[in-house]
Amino acid sequence: MSRRILAFPLLLLLAGIAAMAMFLPALHALVHDEHTVSRSFAYSGLLGLALVGLIGLALGGNPRREASDLNNLLSLCLAFAALPLFLAIPFYEGLRTTTFLNAYFEMVSSLTTTGATLFDTPERLVDSLHLWRGMVGWLGGLLMWIAASAVLAPLNLGGFEVTASAEPGQGDMRLDRFERANTGRRVAQTAFALAPIYAALTGALWLFLVVGGDRPLVAFVHAMSTMATSGISPVGGVQNAGSGIGGEIVIFFFMTFALSRLTFSSDTITTARPGLHNDPEFRLGMLLVLGVPLLLFLRHWVGAYDVEQLEEIPSAFAALWGGVFSVLSFLSTTGFESAYWDAAQGWSGLGTPGMILMGLSLVGGGVATTAGGVKLLRVYALYLNGQREMERLVHPSSVGRASAGSRRMRRQGAFVAWIFFMLFALSLALITVILTALGIKFEPAIILSIATLSTTGPLTQVAGEAPIVLNQIGAWAKLVLCAAMVLGRLETLAIIALFNPALWRD
Repeated sequence: MSRRILAFPLLLLLAGIAAMAMFLPALHALVHDEHTVSRSFAYSGLLGLALVGLIGLALGGNPRREASDLNNLLSLCLAFAALPLFLAIPFYEGLRTTTFLNAYFEMVSSLTTTGATLFDTPERLVDSLHLWRGMVGWLGGLLMWIAASAVLAPLNLGGFEVTASAEPGQGDMRLDRFERANTGRRVAQTAFALAPIYAALTGALWLFLVVGGDRPLVAFVHAMSTMATSGISPVGGVQNAGSGIGGEIVIFFFMTFALSRLTFSSDTITTARPGLHNDPEFRLGMLLVLGVPLLLFLRHWVGAYDVEQLEEIPSAFAALWGGVFSVLSFLSTTGFESAYWDAAQGWSGLGTPGMILMGLSLVGGGVATTAGGVKLLRVYALYLNGQREMERLVHPSSVGRASAGSRRMRRQGAFVAWIFFMLFALSLALITVILTALGIKFEPAIILSIATLSTTGPLTQVAGEAPIVLNQIGAWAKLVLCAAMVLGRLETLAIIALFNPALWRD
């Protein structure tokens, strides 16, 4: 029975999981006497399960060829683009004060873990709808965790092309000489290995936040948003939560899981030497988390020390914490803003802190995590290449001192990373040009493009001089942003791999 289920298309399995997930907000709304919302989720879940069952029965009687890795990549792309049409139905029917396009935008933003919302007033949505947004984002993060090992890694995509010996979008010929597990079994094995870890970490964070003083629903949504790096909040951010600085400290430690895959798994090791302290992604991420706030803080702190304003030490530490938390939050593309971020801005004296946050979001987190952006491993490969080129400027005949893996990363890996960086820059320019052609001013267009391509939706509220009201942009601009969020989640190289003739030959 399980073998027949695993033979179904990945998109159909994801639709069935989404239909079953709708019963949780339906039950929550029923308990809180929100009967209209409860019926919309319950009926959508029942109809979805019935439709998935009928399609499964229709496909079950026909012999089907085993899906390839490219087929699963296509299903993953369709899941982020088409599945929100189904996810938006109960949201649209339960809210009844918005258009279906707005509901679709909200679900694309949640599923891709972007977290950009059209509802800047949290009170407009009832708790059950906030719960659904958080659950969709959480499931989208879990999907990326699983897809990284089961879909992207075999194709050398998603950052694995930097350390792999094969070309991006193709399997490793050395491994192809051995019989691999079929794609359905590989997806199932990865899901059974990672889903309990993902759920356990979310549950632990939820418990800590509840103990810290958050309402159970707020703590649950914030826990899911932290693990999925979606930045979704039912109260407008963690700065408005009841757990205070204690909750921020706990969330800070859980956000470090987005810096490196090795923090929770070792199935896709990106370094030859084991251990988290040897992982270049984690070391580079912690360097940014600690270094950027210190640079922002240092000039003012030295000035305060010279004039012996030691009574400002508590506010100084508060400002430093606000900088450290916000830097990690935007580096992991979560987008939570610390309650002390305003103090950090005041101490730094920087007039445009949004530029720093956008730069951190563009760098992004670790490979095979829920974070978006360019990814730390690609930045590290470019750093190695630049370091070697500077050495050759001083000693043109020198020989690099590194292992074969490091040599490959700073040569072929850096070349592929540079190609991805150029594709990312071209995508950013294209999205910006299209948005400006649709009537959006240049600065908001840049912020929207970076926020969607890096899957850091809260940038729209903190990066500019004034928050961007997404509900006021046109319908075509919203569709462009939806396409940009899907492109940012899957990455440009994965989209290009879908044009491989092997996918369409049959």
